Amino acid sequence: MGDGAVIATMPRPKDEFDALYPCDFYAPEELLDDDQMYTVYEIARLLQDLDPDAALEPGTEDILLDWAIPWVMRNSEALVVAEPPNDDDPGYYGLKTE
Repeated sequence: MGDGAVIATMPRPKDEFDALYPCDFYAPEELLDDDQMYTVYEIARLLQDLDPDAALEPGTEDILLDWAIPWVMRNSEALVVAEPPNDDDPGYYGLKTE
């Protein structure tokens, strides 16, 4: 499966699953420290209760980014953005403070 192939799936009945969980996400103030700035890669890890510098397989990181990017967009009003230190580095996000 690591070859980039897409797996076709079909909807499944809810009763086929052992458990269903609420689709809750952290609020920005629950996830980020007031005095820190984070890359989207670090935010992706934090959303999964991982250390911001946890080593991940590239495929796993891609999946986590699929969650983190919409989270950043949805919470943009509560965030500030900073330019990356170098053109090849990602930008940084942090909590908007007064």
